[in-house]
Amino acid sequence: MVPFVISLLARKDSKKSAGAAVEAVTEARRALDAGVRSAVATEESLALQRQEAAVRHTAEAEAARLRASLALHWYNGQIFQLVNEGTAPAENLLLLTASDDAEPLELSTQLGVGEVTDFLIMTSLASGAPTVLEFTWDGQEGPVRLRVPWSG
Repeated sequence: MVPFVISLLARKDSKKSAGAAVEAVTEARRALDAGVRSAVATEESLALQRQEAAVRHTAEAEAARLRASLALHWYNGQIFQLVNEGTAPAENLLLLTASDDAEPLELSTQLGVGEVTDFLIMTSLASGAPTVLEFTWDGQEGPVRLRVPWSG
């Protein structure tokens, strides 16, 4: 009878051990799944950080890029000044705006940094001066509209 009782106790202990082993395996799987999720999240975070750094680098490079920036100022009477207030010359400068009442502008094809060119807008009393002039130059994606300032 003693061997039978020992056998029952041993069987009870082995069931407990088997249960503990199954529970340990389940916990190990949970930990493994959590580790995989954490690794995936870390990889996604690093990819996002790389992407943000690339966007930031591109934006900084664009901000640092030298570029022409034109402004139109009234000078005196019907004389206006086109000024390059940017950090690069405006090359192949072209006036796109055409008006029957305004004389063609004789602009050089280049306006260096800080350079000013005077021009005359002659208008009739009936129509007045144009309100906007459009220019293009190398490096511009499209025409740049400059408001003609009030003269006087």
